[in-house]
Amino acid sequence: MLCYSCHSEIQLTGIPRRADTCNECQAYLHCCWNCRFFDSGKHNQCAEPQAEFQSDKSAANFCEYWEASPATTGKGDVAAPQKKARDSFDQLFRR
Repeated sequence: MLCYSCHSEIQLTGIPRRADTCNECQAYLHCCWNCRFFDSGKHNQCAEPQAEFQSDKSAANFCEYWEASPATTGKGDVAAPQKKARDSFDQLFRR
């Protein structure tokens, strides 16, 4: 899988524990953005209908339905539009 934050490749031997973090950027691994069920177009941004709502998608959670996102889909792409929008907004106020 890929880390959603820095796109580093993560080698998993099992399901990461809640407190496990990326070696490169210290982002939590067991979070919505690293889950294969994360879908920004779905209700609660999750394709698993039985999963509990998680308000912070980048925070570690106890979701029982969590599955590692395959490396080919990299959820880091989800954060890219947000970063681009923030950068564009910041440019408005720079001199």
